[in-house]
Amino acid sequence: MAEPECIFCKILAGEIPATIVDEDERTIAFMDIAPATRGHALVIPRAHSADLLSVGPEDLRAVALAAQRLAGRAKARLRADGVNLLNSCGRAAWQTVFHFHVHVIPRYEDDPLRLPWIPAAGDPATIAAAAQELTGG
Repeated sequence: MAEPECIFCKILAGEIPATIVDEDERTIAFMDIAPATRGHALVIPRAHSADLLSVGPEDLRAVALAAQRLAGRAKARLRADGVNLLNSCGRAAWQTVFHFHVHVIPRYEDDPLRLPWIPAAGDPATIAAAAQELTGG
């Protein structure tokens, strides 16, 4: 079901233009209008779901497969050196459009994009405590 105020639902309805690069019966992929790198696109399910935690398993699977397909094209046709798939779930995770989507971001050896997370060794006790909570133990 479409949400009347959702910008992605408006794209699906043809109310807002988008540069569509892939589509199937469950998904549509279009170019991001504020791209992080050359070829940055978004993959969304046709059915509205606010985020990762509310999307149905069939749509989640379809979006993942469409993102994989598009990532392959980015490597082959745009000569990307790599690809980031990114989903933001919730405002604290930088989600700004509340229609589940996956960013397909082609990466190039010389691109300026840097993620804010710099991997460093974590505290083993903190990691173990979080793991315990995640497993329900």
